[in-house]
Amino acid sequence: MKKIFAIAALAACTQLQAQVRMPQPSPTQTISQEFGMGKIEITYSRPNVKGRTLFGDKTMLAPLGEMWRTGANGATKIKFTDVVMLGGKNIDTGTYVLYTVPGAKEWEVILNKGLSNWGTDGYKQEQDVVRFKVPAMKMSSAVETFTMQVANIQPESCEIHLMWGKTAVSIPVTTNIKDRLRSQIEAALQTDKKPFWQAANFYYEWDKDYAKALDNVEKAIAGNPKGFWMYMLKARIEKAMGNGEAAKASANKTIELATEAKNADYVRMAQEFLAGK
Repeated sequence: MKKIFAIAALAACTQLQAQVRMPQPSPTQTISQEFGMGKIEITYSRPNVKGRTLFGDKTMLAPLGEMWRTGANGATKIKFTDVVMLGGKNIDTGTYVLYTVPGAKEWEVILNKGLSNWGTDGYKQEQDVVRFKVPAMKMSSAVETFTMQVANIQPESCEIHLMWGKTAVSIPVTTNIKDRLRSQIEAALQTDKKPFWQAANFYYEWDKDYAKALDNVEKAIAGNPKGFWMYMLKARIEKAMGNGEAAKASANKTIELATEAKNADYVRMAQEFLAGK
């Protein structure tokens, strides 16, 4: 009987222990950022400095000149859902491992196919997709927890920032969507449902073909005479073409229609446009 009680007590203790969940010393984070015509997703673990020395010749934390998993625990993974360019090379859609080799003045960035690797264990150079170097920068304030982020996001460019301690690196990422957008716009303009508004924005913002932009925004307005936002774009296009009087008239029309629609944002926008702000 005592043996049965002992087994039951052990089982109860084991069950209790299994219910205890301790926080991870290097918690995992996944960040996702829309970029170009796709998305960038990064999954990595975030160690803390805890008063230790980083990026030194003999440090335990990311020693200089040695390959680093770029975080903690498993290898850091980065996923692209559209074609991008890194280090001057086109990178196909898919998931890759992100390794780095810290240096005093520059870091080497490595994109590798070893998705089953645990950290740098199992790394094979023949699985490298691209290798390139980026400058290492010093920050005035220290970052305790290793941090990655996607920043300075433009339609065809962004940066992946790595920050830890007082060291930061920036990995440039680019993509080409302008040519694809043009092809889509031009093809759609041949259909029955012509995207005049989208075409006007593309030719104004991307192609800087103001004549085409004006032609398309006027056709868009013809289909929606109360579209105050369209008159605002028309004003900007006319200003870019050097036609100040026409731009002024379009801005005033924006104010008239936006006031009627009770849209204070566009009223203010047009007023600032007229004031030259």
